[in-house]
Amino acid sequence: MNDFLDKKCVPCEGSIPSLDISEIHKYQKKVDGWDVKKNEKQIYFLEKNFKFKNFFNSQTFINKVAEISENENHHPDILFGWGYAKILITTHAIEGLSQNDFILAAKIDQITNV
Repeated sequence: MNDFLDKKCVPCEGSIPSLDISEIHKYQKKVDGWDVKKNEKQIYFLEKNFKFKNFFNSQTFINKVAEISENENHHPDILFGWGYAKILITTHAIEGLSQNDFILAAKIDQITNV
């Protein structure tokens, strides 16, 4: 089982460094299907696309993501519409990835019955 599921996101106010690329790749192996990308500011983030049968299922999924995000106090960027959702996760306070991002990704992957 993924050890990230047993962890809780820790509040981050910018006092820790972001993960370096070797740490990112180590953690990435523990979450399924999440891509590591860089934005226009060269800040790493996690991205995953989800597909659904219709708009209602997409929205149901997003509502579950919102609930998990509130419980973890770590909030992703979300794009969704008819039959799809895209989740982007980064730690804005450190302008990069932290362990929190992988914890949230692992918990989002546990959402079922959508």
